[in-house]
Amino acid sequence: MSAMLASAMLAGACLPASAQALNSTGNDVLIRQNDLQILENRVQRQQYQQQQQRYRAQDRQPVRQPPPVVQQFRPSCQTQIIGTTAVSNCR
Repeated sequence: MSAMLASAMLAGACLPASAQALNSTGNDVLIRQNDLQILENRVQRQQYQQQQQRYRAQDRQPVRQPPPVVQQFRPSCQTQIIGTTAVSNCR
């Protein structure tokens, strides 16, 4: 009879512990989800910062552009001075 009483007491003592285990498991899941979200946010922030650093590095690189092509105007006019008068012949 004492064996039955001892086993009943053990079973009764285990019930609250198992209920606590279920509650702590639910809390553990929430904590793990929060930790996972925090880690994901950190990774995304690091990736964003690295991308910004790459963009800044690209912006700092000098861009070599060819000199602009500008047409030169060469006058084909000839100026002749006849007496006190200047006469221009342009073609």
